[in-house]
Amino acid sequence: MITMTIDRAELADFLRRSRERLRPQDVGLPVGPRRRTPGLRREEVAQLAGMSADYYIRLEQARGPQPSPEMLAALARALRLSADERDHLHLLAGRRPPAGRTSGDHVSPGLLHLLDQLPATPVQVISDLGDVLVQNAMARTLLGGVCEVSEHGRNVVWRWFTDPGQRAAYPADEHGYYSRLHVADLRAAVGRRAGDTAATRLVERLREASEEFGALWELHEVAVRRASRMRVLHPLIGPVDLDCQVLLAPEGDQRVVLYTPPAGSDAAERLALLKVVGTGQFTTTG
Repeated sequence: MITMTIDRAELADFLRRSRERLRPQDVGLPVGPRRRTPGLRREEVAQLAGMSADYYIRLEQARGPQPSPEMLAALARALRLSADERDHLHLLAGRRPPAGRTSGDHVSPGLLHLLDQLPATPVQVISDLGDVLVQNAMARTLLGGVCEVSEHGRNVVWRWFTDPGQRAAYPADEHGYYSRLHVADLRAAVGRRAGDTAATRLVERLREASEEFGALWELHEVAVRRASRMRVLHPLIGPVDLDCQVLLAPEGDQRVVLYTPPAGSDAAERLALLKVVGTGQFTTTG
């Protein structure tokens, strides 16, 4: 676990420069006569944030206590910080940034355009909880469709632990590896979401439905899936090895997964054959 500590010097510098960038009229304060310093006065920032001037001055002098998350939120509002600046403020203060804006199920036009531009490469957009939000035709042909009717029918973790047909597409001796991979990645997402209803519901249902999931969940392993290699046992083209490259969308709750041929393998030829021979799909029940 990474230990977070306050960087008082950098925090002081960031607060000062953020204060100096603001003008009184930006925050609804009168300009007043004889303003000698650029931007807001320290006392004005303290007033806007609802703290004592002495407390704020000590922060800018790099000798104050570690601010609480509530105090940091007040400072971010007073200084009109953007989301990125707010997160930076929290990190300098040795605090975990608050959960940011998420995309939910909405896939941006830019990501949809990316899928359209890669007709020969299987590509999916998946939520951090494992919901397949959209996939191109090659991904559907390679990995199968998803069920939109049942509650978790499009969730890859749910299907892995509840649908034996899902596992049939992968070598039996690798099932344990994929199980741990799914659980560790889901654990990281649940931690980031901090009490999110959808995340809690998914974990509760998985624990009820699968003893294997419950046992792995108790291990508390955490690992965001960024890149891996997988072997798919496809009924049309046989076994094919693929590299899974994961790209995160800016909001962090969506990821673009590209399935590409490893260098020196015959996967490219197999994918080309799959594109030609058609639309055979795995049957999934959700």
